Amino acid sequence: MNPLSPFTRWLARSPVAFTLLASASAFGAYTCMYAFRRPFTVGTFEGRELWGFKFKVLLVVAQMLGYALSKFTGIKFVSEAKPGTRITMIAVLHAVAWLGLLMLALLPPEFALVGMFLNGLPLGMIWGLVFSFLEGRRVTEFLGLGLSVSFIFASGWVKSAGATVMKSWQVGELWMPAVTAALFVPPLALCLWVMSQLPPPDERDIAERVKREPMDKAARRRLLRELGLPLAALVGLYLLLSVYRDLRDTFMVDVLKELGQTVKSDFFGRVETFAGLGVIVALAGLWFIRDHWRALGTYLVIILGGTTLVGASSALFRAGTVSASWWIALTGLGVYLAYVPFNSILFDRLLTATRRVGTASFLIYVADASGYAATVALYLGRLFGLKGVGWTQLTMMLASGLAWVSPVLLALAWIGLKRQRHALSVNQSA
Repeated sequence: MNPLSPFTRWLARSPVAFTLLASASAFGAYTCMYAFRRPFTVGTFEGRELWGFKFKVLLVVAQMLGYALSKFTGIKFVSEAKPGTRITMIAVLHAVAWLGLLMLALLPPEFALVGMFLNGLPLGMIWGLVFSFLEGRRVTEFLGLGLSVSFIFASGWVKSAGATVMKSWQVGELWMPAVTAALFVPPLALCLWVMSQLPPPDERDIAERVKREPMDKAARRRLLRELGLPLAALVGLYLLLSVYRDLRDTFMVDVLKELGQTVKSDFFGRVETFAGLGVIVALAGLWFIRDHWRALGTYLVIILGGTTLVGASSALFRAGTVSASWWIALTGLGVYLAYVPFNSILFDRLLTATRRVGTASFLIYVADASGYAATVALYLGRLFGLKGVGWTQLTMMLASGLAWVSPVLLALAWIGLKRQRHALSVNQSA
C-alpha cells in the first residue's frame, strides 16, 4: 500500500476540510463532465437533416445509445474498479468523449453521428467512478447531495456557456461543443487531483455505513436477489424519472421554440439554479436523520412530492394558470426533488439499513442502465413512429403519467422495505 501524502493525512485529521473539499471536488468534476456531454443541446441545428430526419434528433439518439451502453458496461466496470485506478479511468474517458466532439465538428454528418455515439460511450461511467470516492462514509449524505445537485446546476450552466460561445465568440453549432468542453479541462484536472488525495473511509465510517467493497458477478447477483421487490419498484420509478428528466433537459430549447418563447442565454442557468437550490434546501437536513429506516421513508415522501409537483405544474400550465417559464422552473424543481435521491443517498441508505455488503454505485448503475434504455426507446419511437407529436405535447404526456404511476411504485417499494426490516430484525434476534 502506498503511503498517504501529507495533504491526505491532513484531510483525515480534519473532518470539516475533508467534507468541504470532497464535496466541492466531486461537484466540480461532474459539472465539468456535463461540459463534454450537454452543450450541443443548446443548438437547434435548424435546417440540417440526414436521411429525412432532423439532425439534432439523430445526434441525441446517437449520443444516448452510447451513454445507455455505457451504463450497462458500467454495471461491471464501475462496481469492480479499484480505488487506485479510478482517477486515470476518469481522465481517459473524458479524452475519448472529447475526441467524439472533434468528430462532430470535422467529419461529414454520417460520421458525426459516430462521433456523438463515441462521445456518450465513456461518459456514462463517470458518475459511478466519482461517487465511489464518497460512498460508505458517515457524511455520505452531505457529500452525495453535493454531487447529486451538480448535474442540475451543470445542465443550465453548460447550456449558457455553449450559448455564450456561439453568440459572443461567433463559434458555429458544430464546433461549439468541443470548444465549450475544452474550457472546462483545467478545473476538471484540479478536481481530479483533489479527489485523488481523499483518504479512504475510516473504522467509524465502516461501523456506521457498512464496508463497501468491489463486487464480482456472484456478489452482484446475490444483492439483486436479496433486495427483490423494493429494488424492482424503485428502479421502475427511476426509469420513468430518467425518461422525463432527459426529455425536458435535452429539448428545453425546442419546447420554448414551439411555445413561441424567446429567452436570453442565461435563462437556462437561472432556471436550473433555482431547481438546484430548492433541492438543496429540501434534502440538506436529512443528513441529521441517523435512523436509516426513517431516512428511507422520508426520501420516499420527498420523491412523491417531487413527482406530484411535476404533474400539478403541468396541469396548471395546460390550464393557462402559470407561464411557460414558471412551468419549466417548477417541473425542474419537481423532477430533481424525485431524481436526485436515487443518484447516491437513497441507495447508500438502503445498503446501510439492510446491512448489505456491496456498493451503492452498483445499484445506481442498475437503475441508470434501465432508465437510459427506456430513454433510447422513447427517442427511437419519436424518430420512427411519433413524428407528429411535438416536444411540448410529449413532455406534458410524460409528466401526467409520472404523477399517476409514482404513488403505486412507491407504495410497493415501502411494502418491500418493511419486509426487509422485519427479516433483519428476526435474524438479529435469532
